[in-house]
Amino acid sequence: MSLYGTMRTGVSGMNAQANRLSTVADNIANANTTGYKKAATQFSSLILPTTGGAYNSGGVTTDVRYSISSQGTFTYTTSATDLAINGRGFFIVQGSDGVEYLTRAGAFTPMSDGTLKNSAGFTLMGYPYSSTEDPTVVINGFAGLEKINLASGELNVKASEKGYLHVNLPSNEADGYKKATSLVAYDSLGNTRKLDFNYTKVSTTAGPPPTSEWEVTVTYTDPETGDIYDMMSGASPPSIVASVDDATPQALTFDAEGKLETPASPADLVLDELPIDGAVLKSLTVSIGGATGGSTQLASAFAAKGDIDGIGPSGVSGYEISDDGIVYLKYENGDLAPKYRLAMANVQSPDNLKPLAGNVYSQSNDSGVIVMGYAGNGGFGTILSGALEDSNVDIAEELTSMIESQRNYTANSKVFQTGSELMEVLVNLKR
Repeated sequence: MSLYGTMRTGVSGMNAQANRLSTVADNIANANTTGYKKAATQFSSLILPTTGGAYNSGGVTTDVRYSISSQGTFTYTTSATDLAINGRGFFIVQGSDGVEYLTRAGAFTPMSDGTLKNSAGFTLMGYPYSSTEDPTVVINGFAGLEKINLASGELNVKASEKGYLHVNLPSNEADGYKKATSLVAYDSLGNTRKLDFNYTKVSTTAGPPPTSEWEVTVTYTDPETGDIYDMMSGASPPSIVASVDDATPQALTFDAEGKLETPASPADLVLDELPIDGAVLKSLTVSIGGATGGSTQLASAFAAKGDIDGIGPSGVSGYEISDDGIVYLKYENGDLAPKYRLAMANVQSPDNLKPLAGNVYSQSNDSGVIVMGYAGNGGFGTILSGALEDSNVDIAEELTSMIESQRNYTANSKVFQTGSELMEVLVNLKR
């Protein structure tokens, strides 16, 4: 065995333990870093072939592995923009270089321009929200992503499009009984428009089977002119009538159990579009019944419950983020308006992602391709708003590793020292 080889083996061992101490130092330094994933040094023996009966000492090589797929615990906060992922997946963020990266560090803060940046300066990305369909995801790329922006400088208006009105019509009232109720809708400029729903009992049939028939009309009265618009006339614009009694009725029939028979499911009132005062009250679909319940005729007093969507002019007062990653703007009037949906990404082998400064990751040759999706779908985890994922570093484990590395480093230095002393003895034989 070569004495020089012995010394090189000792140096190899010291270098390996120094690498281990370096990962331990990084882990301890980032024990409180949000979303940090610990590094670990893996050792592998380096064996050299034996020649001529002489043993050639080898050494040890190291490889750094990251526990990226190991989830940390959660710390709960009071900020709605502090985000954590419960399960698999990564947030997609964009750096100042315009390149997208993956991260689990969700300590996002609203900036003056409305964007959300984490403590390392990376901007959160997502897709514009659509109420009719999910955004088209480019499965293996970042096309279509936008910076999440919570800017609140503009007032928001959303014209009404649909609603519901479920009533109980008293079965013990005589023919000719009338009752009215109202719902407020928003036109295209955010003006409130009061719609009047007028119910009249028109007949009762003894049966068999016994039935009761009512009529409902829907009208809008212009507060300035006093004109009464028949909202179910089928005309464009709606017809103006002399009185509520002249409006177009919709027949309502109930069976012996007080359940709505006509109109059949889906039981909707479709209201005409009304241009008025430079704005448009869009055509509305108002549900009055359905498979899960709705309007009834029971031996009880008249009762009504209902609502129509839409938002009047209102500024942004806050925001909420749901567990499926939908970002809602919260307006001063209490309405929530979905604006974005957070995009999520994953790879086949997360532990082989390439770690970069700022607690972000990029795709590597060994990680597999990036796959896009949404929280709660396709194996992706859910979003926790008001929470942060802690580092998965165990301080006790790291301190134990540090002591082990220190002892092993000392032992390897003794091997080097012994080889050096033997070399000195060999050199002194000449004297």
